[in-house]
Amino acid sequence: MNAKHQWATTPITADLLRGALELERTAHGVLPHRLPAWARAQCSDEWLAMAESQPSGVRLAFRTRATAVELDSLPTKRAYVGAPPRPDGVYDLLVDGRLAGQASLREGNTLRVDMATGATVIRPGPAGTLRFTGLPDGPKDIEIWLPQNETAELIALRTDAPVEPAPDRGRKVWLHHGSSISHGSDAASPTGTWPALAASLGGVELINLGLSGSALLDPFTARVLRDTPADLISLKIGINLANADLMRLRAFAPAVHGFLDTIREGHPTTPLLVVSPLLCPIQEDTPGPIEVDSGGSVDGKLSFRATGDPADPTRLTLTVIRQELARITAARAADDPNLHHLDGRELYGEADSAELPLPDRLHPDAAAHRRIGERFAALAFADGGILTR
Repeated sequence: MNAKHQWATTPITADLLRGALELERTAHGVLPHRLPAWARAQCSDEWLAMAESQPSGVRLAFRTRATAVELDSLPTKRAYVGAPPRPDGVYDLLVDGRLAGQASLREGNTLRVDMATGATVIRPGPAGTLRFTGLPDGPKDIEIWLPQNETAELIALRTDAPVEPAPDRGRKVWLHHGSSISHGSDAASPTGTWPALAASLGGVELINLGLSGSALLDPFTARVLRDTPADLISLKIGINLANADLMRLRAFAPAVHGFLDTIREGHPTTPLLVVSPLLCPIQEDTPGPIEVDSGGSVDGKLSFRATGDPADPTRLTLTVIRQELARITAARAADDPNLHHLDGRELYGEADSAELPLPDRLHPDAAAHRRIGERFAALAFADGGILTR
């Protein structure tokens, strides 16, 4: 701790956090969750538990005159067997909406994952301290966006001036659900994920329920979306269903209808946009499941391949999923004028794949995240956009 500052410690409570649906008290501090406990209890999948506890879109938001801020945090990082170490997660600090600092922690727990077997082992580690100094004097709104790709148990917030919750800016709340791409896989930092970029450009408050590997039309996820207050909703559906080879064509349409029906119970007239999958060449016409391609690594990093039978007409490919989503939303829109559809290839398509190919054949890089976010903001949030008509 820097002795030249007169530090005040502020308890980390729900009124200082945005983008989290629940705050769990732990032995170390508090852990933000993006799914409530009742929903987590309905699924024993360790991958979902990891994904929802990674705070994509979650940020501390407060008003203060402080010129120095410290945050003690205990991360849990991922390491994959056979792959190079992943970069440490990034904490982005914004002052009045503008990026003013970034920091990472080397400390923390490590969750070692064997992608071939699904086995996980955790190695405990210590907490660390993030420091942001030299901030401008005077009243200002500060946000600290937590890393999208590692769990962050928040232990202590210290500042050299008093803190109060950031005021409500009157922005519309955008609730988004999607896969690892929405979660922010391979984005450079938490404000660089495409949903965070789109929210910033669109002037909306983001609640990001992008759940890596877990956008699977689960009924509990639909109920969480139903029960979460929001002014605008979007759902990016499809790629995880193909990735996991979770269901066949016969089950897909009724599952989509049921998912939408549940959301509409709580949001009967809220603008709701269904987005079909972005272009992903390995799964356009080849169904899953996907697996790590041990013989096809890209620059020494993990890469993936689809292993299903393209000749099986019952299997879900991205081409089939897009056709079904377009059909379902068109049929429902006859009685639901606030339901809309967007082909995901308008966000990332053939030309984008040629210019900015998916580095691991599955996830976009930082430049592609920016492009997707800019396009979504223009299509959804601009004057006359899909969600603002």
